[in-house]
Amino acid sequence: MTHPFHPWCGREFAFVDRRLAWDEDRVSFVDENGEVASLPAAWTDVDPLDPFVVVAAGRCPFRVDDLLAVADLIDVLRVRASGG
Repeated sequence: MTHPFHPWCGREFAFVDRRLAWDEDRVSFVDENGEVASLPAAWTDVDPLDPFVVVAAGRCPFRVDDLLAVADLIDVLRVRASGG
């Protein structure tokens, strides 16, 4: 688990599989109780690290693509709020 805000961050689990579920890329694993659970693949180290994240080394909390996506969402919400 690599998601910094998840309570299991830093813990390792036995990988089961990876699949698209609920229209999301998810990883299944065996938890400490022996149960199979799943979570978003982005919250794990199943993929190689994003080169931007590696180079930023914690100095930049947001990628440009992520900030542009948030700006687009804000624009959509503004239009809806104004009744347009």
